[in-house]
Amino acid sequence: MTSSVDAGRENAAPETVRSADGPTSEPVDLFLRIHALSGEDMLVVCRDFCSEVDAAQAIAQALDDRRSLTFAHASFSRESQESVVVVNPSNVVAIRISRTDSAATGQYL
Repeated sequence: MTSSVDAGRENAAPETVRSADGPTSEPVDLFLRIHALSGEDMLVVCRDFCSEVDAAQAIAQALDDRRSLTFAHASFSRESQESVVVVNPSNVVAIRISRTDSAATGQYL
């Protein structure tokens, strides 16, 4: 699976993102609620993946490999400007992935 979660390889442009159903050119807005060990809650809006499942798999692999999470097409808390966001996973307790920004939806890793 090609994704923008950095694995020591080049980040993929959105047009090369793959979903579970194959290649697609339509990444979706995903809301990543990152819960830190300190209790802080950070919202990252990300367009690096085509589905919640793709995001969960790529993030889980990065966490297993103890790599930083790098999102090439993201913003903090719905900022209008898109930028690259790098997250150090060493203090991350949980990440919720959802297509909507709701405390009641999404997958936890």
